[in-house]
Amino acid sequence: MLDCIDHVNLVVDDLERMATFYTSLLNMRITKRVTISGPWIDQTVGLTHVQADVIYLDPPSGPRVELIRYLRPESARPKALGESNTPGLRHLAFRVTGIEHLVGNLRRAGIQFLSDVQRVPTDQVSYGGDVQKHLVYFRDPEENLLELCEYKKRPSDGT
Repeated sequence: MLDCIDHVNLVVDDLERMATFYTSLLNMRITKRVTISGPWIDQTVGLTHVQADVIYLDPPSGPRVELIRYLRPESARPKALGESNTPGLRHLAFRVTGIEHLVGNLRRAGIQFLSDVQRVPTDQVSYGGDVQKHLVYFRDPEENLLELCEYKKRPSDGT
C-alpha cells in the first residue's frame, strides 16, 4: 500500500551551488551528506561503477529533496529539460504560505519567474473548501522547473 512521497531526487552538475540555492532561498536545511558507491547502487540505478555525492535537504514540511552529483559515470544534460512541455517528470511544486511575499524576496535575490503569480480559474479547476490555487513557475540554477503554490480562500466576488 502506498503511503506518501518519501523524497524527490535531482541529479545536478554543481552540488554546492544547488545546495546553496535550496537552503538560502527556499528555506531547506541540509540533514546529511554522503558519498555512495558499490554494487548495491550499481544494481539499484542500472549503471556500472557508480560513485556519487548526495546532499539530503529537508523542507519545513513535506518530502525530502536529494541532490545527487554523479562523479561516474558521467552524463550530458538533456536539451529542453527546463521547458514546461518536455516529456517526463517536469516540475517540483512547493506549497507555501505568503506566495507574493516569497516571490518578492526571490525576485530581489535575482530569481526570474516565468510570469507573475497566477490564479487558477475556478471554472476550470476547483479544489473544494472555497479555495483557489495561486501559483508561479521559475527555474533553479540548473534549469529544473519549480513551482510555488498557495491555496487561498476565494474572494467573495468569486474571481
